[in-house]
Order: sequence, then C-alpha cells, then structure tokens
Amino acid sequence: MEGVTIRPIAPGDNAGMASIIRRSLEEFGAARPGTVYYDDSTDHLFELFQSTPKSAYYVAVKDGLLVGGAGIFPTEALPQDTCELVKMYLSPAARGLGLGRFMIDQCLLKAKEHGFQSVYLETMPELKKAVSVYEKFGFTYLKGPMGNSGHNGCDIWMIKTL
Repeated sequence: MEGVTIRPIAPGDNAGMASIIRRSLEEFGAARPGTVYYDDSTDHLFELFQSTPKSAYYVAVKDGLLVGGAGIFPTEALPQDTCELVKMYLSPAARGLGLGRFMIDQCLLKAKEHGFQSVYLETMPELKKAVSVYEKFGFTYLKGPMGNSGHNGCDIWMIKTL
C-alpha cells in the first residue's frame, strides 16, 4: 500500500485514534452505551497497550495522517490461550484500500507470536462490512460473549483458531 505505514501506537496517537473510533461508530449508527464509544480506555490506548503484557496495537498512517488502528488484547476472563481483536477502525479515507485486511493479518501474526491459539472478537450488525471481512478471515460465530470486555452493547461474537 503506497504511502501507508503501519507502526506500534505512540503517545501522540491517542486523541486521533479516539476520534477515528468514535466518528466511525457515529457514522454507522452504533455510538451507544456498552461499546468502545463510551469506554474510557479509548482515550488512552497507548497507555493501555503499554501496560498490558501480550497485547499490541498498531496504527496506520497514510501520507502523514493517522487513518486507523487495530490491536490484540488478553481480555479479562478469556481462556489463557485466547486474545481479543480490539478497536479495529479505519477512517473513511482509508477504507477500500485493503488496509483493514492488512492490519488484521498483522494482529493475527502478533497473536501467534505471543502464543495465542485463538482470537476472539465482538462487533455489531451495524458494522456489516467489518463482519464480512471477519468471515473471510475464517472467524466463526459464537452464541454468546466470552471474557469480560465490558462491551455489552456488542451482540455479534466471533472466534478464529490460529
């Protein structure tokens, strides 16, 4: 992807990523309680991922502008061999370039490096395009949530064995 750099999140990325996440949820009508929209950690992603072993968060920068991010996180109460794909959001300017798929690939590779056997995710029907991408990656549907993400506003739960 020409003009795009993927790198670990830095302290100066917090406000930009929080804005991308919240604007995306507003755009798709999913800015409701029980989602990352209202999650305090959305404003402090760098600190969250720095303080949590076996986690990683990547941002995408296109032509000098922050355009998205995605990460893995060992969410509380998940099985020890399972992490969660978290806060996967792209700005409108970054969609349709294959960047989301690339970032998911990066997260799955990092999950394997950390020794995880499965990757879990939570999402919403409003994010139809993302759900179809997850399906193409081999994520399958679960009947209910796993772990304790605190995001009870999500009602689609998926998992992928690595």
